[in-house]
Amino acid sequence: MAKAVTKYVRVTPRKARLAADLIRGKHVEYAFQQLAHCKMKAGKLIAKTLKSAVANAENNDGKDRKNLYVAEMLVNPGPVMKRAKARNRGGRAPILKRTSHFVVRVEEQKE
Repeated sequence: MAKAVTKYVRVTPRKARLAADLIRGKHVEYAFQQLAHCKMKAGKLIAKTLKSAVANAENNDGKDRKNLYVAEMLVNPGPVMKRAKARNRGGRAPILKRTSHFVVRVEEQKE
């Protein structure tokens, strides 16, 4: 089991989960293909995290890349940056700039 974590990514968790659902439980090579054709910003960022998890599995645990699959793909909410937009009569409207934390865990398939 090898994992990689990316924190404080400036993407909303709700949008990032759409890209995460594409690769959850899939083989690593298939997951990279899916993310390469994904047009979302989160797809590129999740691909970087997945690449790191695969490198951790190869270098630290000595696993073979051909046998790896995405065992766990989590998108958790991070801190929210709160901003304001001016409204009429001196009022304000909140703007929430959400962030995400990605956790990718890869494992070797049991034959």
